[in-house]
Amino acid sequence: MILPPTIPIFPLPNVVLFPNVFLPLHIFESRYRDMVKDALASDRIIGMVLLQPGFEANYEGRPPVYPVGCAGVITHSEPLPDGRFNIVLRGIEKFRMVGEDESRPYRLAHIEAVPEAANQTECAAIKQHRQRLEALLAAVAANRRPETRLPSTVPDQDL
Repeated sequence: MILPPTIPIFPLPNVVLFPNVFLPLHIFESRYRDMVKDALASDRIIGMVLLQPGFEANYEGRPPVYPVGCAGVITHSEPLPDGRFNIVLRGIEKFRMVGEDESRPYRLAHIEAVPEAANQTECAAIKQHRQRLEALLAAVAANRRPETRLPSTVPDQDL
């Protein structure tokens, strides 16, 4: 997926989104309710970034965030009667913020994608780590259930 050059961002102090990972979120602040409504009416993309330490003093404003985040697409949304939302965001691609647009109550970031392609050596190492993880899980799960393998449909890089 090609990311648009400007996306809304949702900064949080302790939540990280990764590509191909699903993240459930409860949206309750007015500015982020507007963000979700706007995203649902367009391409459904929201970027997640981490707030930098000390954000509390300016939380209601635009406190500093780390410049690298992950864009996600809203795969599920549940509007609640009082205007809040429960959504599920699926990570799609890492990005770097290169500027901000302050025209909305929520934050909009000018971004550039940060592709992450693994080379053959890294892919081989990832496959070995997967095999080790499966062996460790098998040892832990031996007394709990008969199925000890991870689904082969989960790509090694995602795992």
